Amino acid sequence: MNILRAFVPLAFAILAPTVAHAGSVASPDGRIVATLDTSGEGTPTYSVSFDGEQVIDPSAIGFIFTDSNPMRRDFSVLEEKTASVDTRWEQPWGERRFVTDRHNELAVTFRQRDAAAREMTVRMRVFDDGLGFRVEFPEQDGMPVANIAEELTEFRIALDGEAWSIPAGDWNRYEYLYERTPISALSTVHTPVTMVLENGTHVSFHEAALVDYSGMWLRRMEGTRLRAQLSPSPRGPKVVREGAFNTPWRTIQIADGPAGLFESALILNLNEPNALGDVSWVVPHKYIGIWWEMHLDESSWASGEKHGATTANAKRHIDFAAEHGFRGVLIEGWNLGWDGNWFGNGRDYDFTTAYPDFDIAEVARYARQKGVRIIGHHETGGNIDVYERQLDDAMALYGKLGIDAVKTGYVADAGGVISRDVDRNEIFVWHDGQEQVNHHLRVVQTAAANRIAVNPHEPVKDTGLRRTYPNWVSREGARGGEYDAWAEPKNGPDHVPELIFTRLLSGPMDYTPGIFSLEGRDAVAPDIPSTLARQLAFYIAIYSPIQMVADLPENIAAHPQALDFVRRVAVDWHDSRLLEGAVGEYAIIARQVRDSDAWFIGGVTDETPRRPNIALDFLPEGRTFVATIWEDGEQADGLGHDRHAMDVRQVTVRHGDTLDLRMARAGGFAVELMPAAQ
Repeated sequence: MNILRAFVPLAFAILAPTVAHAGSVASPDGRIVATLDTSGEGTPTYSVSFDGEQVIDPSAIGFIFTDSNPMRRDFSVLEEKTASVDTRWEQPWGERRFVTDRHNELAVTFRQRDAAAREMTVRMRVFDDGLGFRVEFPEQDGMPVANIAEELTEFRIALDGEAWSIPAGDWNRYEYLYERTPISALSTVHTPVTMVLENGTHVSFHEAALVDYSGMWLRRMEGTRLRAQLSPSPRGPKVVREGAFNTPWRTIQIADGPAGLFESALILNLNEPNALGDVSWVVPHKYIGIWWEMHLDESSWASGEKHGATTANAKRHIDFAAEHGFRGVLIEGWNLGWDGNWFGNGRDYDFTTAYPDFDIAEVARYARQKGVRIIGHHETGGNIDVYERQLDDAMALYGKLGIDAVKTGYVADAGGVISRDVDRNEIFVWHDGQEQVNHHLRVVQTAAANRIAVNPHEPVKDTGLRRTYPNWVSREGARGGEYDAWAEPKNGPDHVPELIFTRLLSGPMDYTPGIFSLEGRDAVAPDIPSTLARQLAFYIAIYSPIQMVADLPENIAAHPQALDFVRRVAVDWHDSRLLEGAVGEYAIIARQVRDSDAWFIGGVTDETPRRPNIALDFLPEGRTFVATIWEDGEQADGLGHDRHAMDVRQVTVRHGDTLDLRMARAGGFAVELMPAAQ
């Protein structure tokens, strides 16, 4: 195979157009082999092996419709095509600057032997870090409109093992603590779901390029056989598509250890390139906000004496941001609609009218004068009908005021998002159903037209669309830092080590770290299970191009050593590597700063204290670096009384040296590696 340099894509090599049977395709390194075929009943199937051992036994691919016969069996192979790609592309921002796309492809077209003679093509792309496959439907007389009731795509996992998952179809969207169970004990779960098979193979199931389709859950049928289950719709069919269309990619990341999962770019590579052109206006940054005080119940989103989003409070936060180098200030609760019951309602929101005690134009002017940007906020209460009717005006207002980032929110129970049907009747849809998938893309595209970046909370899950729409900078989509304010149980010490190998495999997360006080509401959830050094480690371990320092300004200022670190840590990276780790237990991550020779290392652990000895083999040879270390003190204990004990020290290091570091229970560390002056 001819490997091209730089960014020139390799032309597709199309082989014989017609074959009598399906075939196989291997990853470029030959370790992963995927096969497409038909069963004895004519059911399209695929299977996957890794290093000669079966990972996925022959598994069905098919569909059930609400208005036509299933596409389940009686298929024959019409044609087979293969291709290979070896190229590299550049991210405008990201956990790594350059991404290698190196894969082999097999596309098999199946025709059903019935009166309609319907066709579908299964396209399989196999990379060294896993594979993705999707179904492509041509425009065809036998199916002018596809009303999909359910997919029949299966994942027959060849071995049992351990799985880390959160439930799908329950009320709280994606915001759950992860459960560690046997694969054979799963129920219905969201993706990404990550597994370690009995032979040590690491596998994660997800999807890529979720566009105009319903999100995929995984339901265990029996044993280790899983089947796709699409998020519901009140229309009856879960997906409605006209003419030619593609499903999202069903993805399986495969590796012999956790580093292979962490460093995988498979999800991004299965998305289309940047559709927005110049996105230099998307600026990675750190921010503070009028937010944590509401979670502590010291302020309110609603108007009145406790209202947090006042002009005076906003200016106070802007002053703090300007003094300490934060680009952004998030302001929640500024607009009409927060009074009364807004949860799962949102009928009273006005996205262009501020409360009387908040002068949005003056606040935006004051921020610009101070060199700070306001981060806008659009909470919908799960009412996308109200939001979409105001969307153009709301984004235009932000664009006019120079507000170039917005946090959106969809606080409603799963299945409780308010929309309208074609007859304008109010209906209730799911956060990851086709209606909401399309809504999020409309928001991102409208924001892009106004040069605004978008960070949705209570979102649809990340499937790599940040490659196509780079203004889709981050999202929540998991149990974030807010739960440490008021929830019981809080986010335990294993939560972030689980997120790193599950949710974060899909893309950036706005976890809202940086609670330096380590306290939630005194009467509800005091004593966050974390050390101070662990809070710093989050900025390296939890990737996002926008990073909040979520605590109150006075609490941030009260910890000058921690504040010094967050001033220094980067948010945009040239490279990212997992140095050590185990799923759900601990992770030690190194990231190189973009356009710099500097590196940062962050480590987090569960309830087990650790003393890692980190080899600095990733540093260039012949250079000297100054390592500034923020680590748990000797007496630190993230589950005990001395959670703030933190040592800060400096040592000089070179390639080949090691760093001896300390992580307490529920602890962590952060390291800055700066080239020494020559």
